[in-house]
Amino acid sequence: MIYFGLIGLGICMGIGLAALGGGAGIGRAVSSALEGTARQPEAAGNLRTTLIIGAALIESLTIYALVIGILLLGKLPSVEKAVELFRIVGGNG
Repeated sequence: MIYFGLIGLGICMGIGLAALGGGAGIGRAVSSALEGTARQPEAAGNLRTTLIIGAALIESLTIYALVIGILLLGKLPSVEKAVELFRIVGGNG
């Protein structure tokens, strides 16, 4: 029974940490790109292109975590099945 709880906890923690890491990564990338543009304005086009590619890759990792979370959500039992399992384990049924 603890298996279902651990799946639910893993889903929440995985998606949350992926979003946190993705947000921190994109924030740092944007910060560095702005700093580079401020130091060398003529390189703004190259920095922008590199920033967009990097942000897309970071965001794709976050989307992968969301997809894995949704797939794990399919491993959880339905509410009726979970109640039945709890009754069996609890001895009421």
